[in-house]
Amino acid sequence: MCDDKDLKKLEKELKEKESSLTEKKKSLQETKEKLRETENELKIKEEEFEELEAKKSDYLAQLQRMQADFENYKKNAAKQQAQIIEYANENLILKILDVYQDFERALESCKTQEDFKNGLELIYNKLKKILEKEGLKEIPVKAEKFDPYKHEAMMAENHDEYENGMIIDELSKGYTLKDKVIKYSMVKVCKKK
Repeated sequence: MCDDKDLKKLEKELKEKESSLTEKKKSLQETKEKLRETENELKIKEEEFEELEAKKSDYLAQLQRMQADFENYKKNAAKQQAQIIEYANENLILKILDVYQDFERALESCKTQEDFKNGLELIYNKLKKILEKEGLKEIPVKAEKFDPYKHEAMMAENHDEYENGMIIDELSKGYTLKDKVIKYSMVKVCKKK
């Protein structure tokens, strides 16, 4: 049989096991609680992920619509630009059309050379005014020094009356449209030897 000593020893072991078991139960409960918290966090994260997926889908759909709108805009802009280029000279042509019709009338109605000359002068002046209103100007060459940005030297000669680099004669007129040279003046330049 068991004596007191053995009984106390058994009681002590039992208490230790009970204490160990209580700690394990407590640890198990804490682990269960942590597991519940982790499950809740996981559910929250899943919901956030689903929201982000939905937002991503919305953004992708918006991006695709914007891209399609931009492609349509580019096509329309190209079409408009082509039309602008095609009809860019319409206003100028409408202005010159009167001069063209004046030429027709002059050719039909002029009987003498004097009438023809006067008619040509009127038409020339009318055309010149139209072009000047559009911003066309002749490039001056008289008493000018040669400027490669406005003039094109076609000939050069030594001349006593002009300084080196001065324009002697204009062979063909040059023009600017507003501030841009559209036709260079062709000139003869003085070049001293």
